[in-house]
Amino acid sequence: MNFDEMADKLSAHPDFKVKRRLVPVLDFGPGSGGPTKRVLILDTETTGLDWRAENIIELAMLAVDVDLQRGQPVGLLEVYEDFEDPGRPIPAEIVKLTGITTQDVKGQKLNEAKIIDMVERADLIVAHNAGFDRPFVENRLEVFEHKAWACSFASINWKAQGLGSAKLEFLCSELGWFYDAHRAQVDCHALLRVLSSPLKPQPEETPTTGLQQLFMSAEQARTVVKAFGSPFETKDKLKARGYRWDAEAKVWFTAVKSADALEAEAEWLKSQVYGGRSARIGLETQDARVQFSCRSGKSGDRVL
Repeated sequence: MNFDEMADKLSAHPDFKVKRRLVPVLDFGPGSGGPTKRVLILDTETTGLDWRAENIIELAMLAVDVDLQRGQPVGLLEVYEDFEDPGRPIPAEIVKLTGITTQDVKGQKLNEAKIIDMVERADLIVAHNAGFDRPFVENRLEVFEHKAWACSFASINWKAQGLGSAKLEFLCSELGWFYDAHRAQVDCHALLRVLSSPLKPQPEETPTTGLQQLFMSAEQARTVVKAFGSPFETKDKLKARGYRWDAEAKVWFTAVKSADALEAEAEWLKSQVYGGRSARIGLETQDARVQFSCRSGKSGDRVL
């Protein structure tokens, strides 16, 4: 019996769960003949967390057509990966995390022409933490500013899928794969595999893959709701409801995707945060060309 047969036999037993090393797929074969759109999966490794002060040291991108009826990749996968020299030593903690050394990137530079070509042909760019990756790549090349983006971490309700974490390694592990994380290209292959897997159908929804859901999500603008002047003692309520703290603007905020959700949020804020008193909240409409960037959408406010 070979190892694959052994793994199959163990997987069929209720007391065992088998994980296999993730092997990149480079040709997904023909589609259904229906409409397709091109997705570009992107990941960066950087010298730190702040896009204004730090630099990209590795960029990887996978581009492939997606059969919109099945939510599956079709045809050949296009792969790009390069190092870039930040012009200074890579911090020791980044070397430890990624395995990328100052010597690895010495004299290296991103292939701007190749990147621009791949980005221009994409219909949607996806990153697992787009709020991190998008500012870095937009700061490096303007072409990224003109595309629709989606975030596979924030735009899919992984908790509703029965999963306790939205971290990529955890999602991959739950689907039965393991891989050597924290390198850009393998993270991209892992994310593509996760997003190609079926999602559990939710009430009144048809089964989809993550890729289908992200394409649908990118068609909807979201409204960022900012709880101006929220009393300090309500911070735990806000956090429990999914609000995040913007330390620079000093405001709690969340995002909603429909008019009904916005009305429900306004009612909750008035009763639970502002104690029924009149209050002003901020509203910022962001489409997929602005979401997860450091650029602002259309802003306004509303009196509750």
